[in-house]
Amino acid sequence: MLKKIVITLYVLIVVLLAAITIIENTYDTTFVNQHFYGSWWFSLLWALLTAAGITYIVQRRLKQWGLLLLHLSFVVILLGAWLTHVTSFKGTVHLRGDQPTNQYSVMTSMTDTEHHTLPFYVRLDRFQVVNTAGTLAPTDYVTNFVIIDGAKNQPAQVSMNKVYTYRGVRFYQASYDTDERGSYLSVNSDPWGLPVTYIGYALLFFSLLWLLLEPKATFRRLLKSPLLRKGALMFVLVAFSSFLPAASQAATTVDRATADKFGRLFINYNNRICPVQTFACDYVKKLYGKRTYEGLTPEQVLTSWIFFPREWRNEHIIRVKSSELREHFGLSDYESVHSFFRDGNYILGPYAHEYAEGQTDALHKACAEMDAKLQVCMFLQEGSALTIFPHTAGANTIWYSPADSLPSSLGQMNILFFRNAFPLLYDQIVSGDVSSANHVLDKMLSYQQQNAGQSLPTPMQVEAERIYNVVPFATILAMANLALGFLALFLTIRRLMRNDGKALSRKTDYVLLALLGVSFLTLTFSLALRWIVSGNVPLSNGYESMLSVAWFVELLSIVAYRKARIVLVFGFLLSGFFLLVSHISQMDPAIGPMMPVLNSPLLSIHVSIIMMSYALLSLTFICALTAVLIHFLMRKAISKAERDLRDERLEALQVLSRLFLYPSITTMGLGIFIGAIWANISWGAYWSWDPKETWALITFMIYAVVLHTQSLPTFRRPMVYHLYMLVAFLSIVMTYFGVNYILGGMHSYA
Repeated sequence: MLKKIVITLYVLIVVLLAAITIIENTYDTTFVNQHFYGSWWFSLLWALLTAAGITYIVQRRLKQWGLLLLHLSFVVILLGAWLTHVTSFKGTVHLRGDQPTNQYSVMTSMTDTEHHTLPFYVRLDRFQVVNTAGTLAPTDYVTNFVIIDGAKNQPAQVSMNKVYTYRGVRFYQASYDTDERGSYLSVNSDPWGLPVTYIGYALLFFSLLWLLLEPKATFRRLLKSPLLRKGALMFVLVAFSSFLPAASQAATTVDRATADKFGRLFINYNNRICPVQTFACDYVKKLYGKRTYEGLTPEQVLTSWIFFPREWRNEHIIRVKSSELREHFGLSDYESVHSFFRDGNYILGPYAHEYAEGQTDALHKACAEMDAKLQVCMFLQEGSALTIFPHTAGANTIWYSPADSLPSSLGQMNILFFRNAFPLLYDQIVSGDVSSANHVLDKMLSYQQQNAGQSLPTPMQVEAERIYNVVPFATILAMANLALGFLALFLTIRRLMRNDGKALSRKTDYVLLALLGVSFLTLTFSLALRWIVSGNVPLSNGYESMLSVAWFVELLSIVAYRKARIVLVFGFLLSGFFLLVSHISQMDPAIGPMMPVLNSPLLSIHVSIIMMSYALLSLTFICALTAVLIHFLMRKAISKAERDLRDERLEALQVLSRLFLYPSITTMGLGIFIGAIWANISWGAYWSWDPKETWALITFMIYAVVLHTQSLPTFRRPMVYHLYMLVAFLSIVMTYFGVNYILGGMHSYA
């Protein structure tokens, strides 16, 4: 009876948490915090689950210290959360001008705000937005203020990921006024809940690590299981390719050498200074959907648009992806700029305006997206997109385009250079005077190097970015890994048909291992290039995190090879899949500046560990999918030998899956712990019930269920286990994709 109560409460909380995130998407965060997360009955549910769980453990007389410590950690975490709920305070103080204040505000509902008093006063000294040199991309927000406590004046400073503490009150940078003359600081005091919760998280990680290292624990027994060396059948996927029609013969183009030299200039693009080559690559991909057009380099396409605009406006280079757009306007798959102007009218104009007014059906959305593409062409034609002329005054560098209004403070010589460089270059390119054109480009590059101050990237960054732009690493590896994965799958199936119990021959294994190693090193090189270019660990957006998951899958497959050779097949297919997913339209591969709040070493550690956990859980999903297919294909097994072979393979896959499950739970727990520390430093709260946090907790709770094989013996049955793991993987999909693209929240960038 008690076990049923625990299970009921556990399932109820998981379902409730999932439902609340959906309700939050419909209403808002304040609503769910007030009516759900902050309600008395929500705390009561957790208290009942804790009490029932403790009672059940006592009744079972659990004597394994690792498991006792693990469950104790959850009790301590919940105790810390309760202490935070009842003893802490959190609010926002607005500093502006030189007037001191001791008031902070707390939002109690969607419309109501309460004001409370600090035991001292604070006064703004100075607020500053720190930008990347030469751009408007912020790298930090810094508030200098003074704490007035009686006769004592204490200077203080906060910035993103830098907290200031005074008399137990912690100050965090929260926001600022649009005129940058005022600053909002979060204030927080949690003297009891925070340390208790941190102790709970530390106990959680220590106990999970204990369960991995304890010689008599389940994980160590799994490592010694002879079933790990048994073969397993992989599933078959049907791949198909679609081929787009070739575009028409290209118009007049700039020669490759001159275009390449133009691509070596620098430009202020995407809020960072980068080679024009990067802008050219993004420009061609945005218009055409591919990296090259008619055998031309991106630099050739870009320069040809600039210097031969009349011809290129008739070039059918613009991909019309939307079927609604094609059908409504009678367009083909590829069109020219002129195709969108009929009888002197811009056919997308009314629809783009209606989309901005709120009409968001498929046709209007497609019109707005196509309008954005055409705007890029227009900005390029008028010159406003080419911010390639820097001017440094003191510590500030501003980049100008030929179309900008130039201030007189630039000086007459600079203004003349800005105005005349492109007309001169145009005349020389159109007339075919390549030598003179290259000379002008050399002068422009020299001017940039002399006048860009500290805003230019280093030579190593430039070279790394040029290599990264030229070689589509992720695309090549996605195709290669999937192809090798399917080849290994075919070989596995063929050998299993012989019933010799082996998936692949040892020679084939070594070849695949070597190829996976090459793929791993190539992906490592690609990630290293992104790291060099951006100056940050490549874990800051959806595209980079998909590459990181693929990297971890390959690494884990190589490490686990000696224990289970079948993981080579898993490694190729899974890494290829994740690399393929990185190409979906919502994921932007462009390298951009990192949000200031993400500029923390804890971010790199947190995301890396979480990605490792996702990679491990992905391997459990493949094991489960393989097991289901084996069960389906061999369901008509008649003889005892055939049934025994089927059961042995299902059990072997269960052992392999559980071998991945234990470290995945450990890394997920550690990742959540480090994420809580980062959140506390960045936002002033170690847990905010953000949708991503909530779904990470849901995922942890769902996967933790199958670890309880003593209390839930049904999970000892291989097919029950595998079916559960198939369904459980949906929580990973929701945590990563569902939150990012449906629910939103503070973590939706990830």
